[in-house]
Amino acid sequence: MAELSFDDFMKVDVRTGRVVRAEAYPEARKPAIKMWIDFGDEIGEKKTSAQVTAHYDPDSLVGKQVLAVVNFPPRQIGKFMSEVLVLGLPDENGEVVLIGPDGDVEVDVPLGGRLH
Repeated sequence: MAELSFDDFMKVDVRTGRVVRAEAYPEARKPAIKMWIDFGDEIGEKKTSAQVTAHYDPDSLVGKQVLAVVNFPPRQIGKFMSEVLVLGLPDENGEVVLIGPDGDVEVDVPLGGRLH
């Protein structure tokens, strides 16, 4: 594993956002879902696609808070331009489980909040 300095880590801008729209993306090489995520006033709404179909369908994602890297350059995914990278961890089968603020906490994390 390559070492990373703290200064390098601080360059990665991870923010919280809320999925406001989601659609199946059947044209993708691997099954995926397109998402539009609201990151609050500073960043606004950004879009992405993610291979998360094992645990999510588009309807289950709308309203969900997620964490995403917002300062990568846009990336063409098929005919869709992905502007952010949502973060997740693999389950025991290697399928992505999205990560976000603790759902058990009674407080919503403000949209656009930066990971510390």
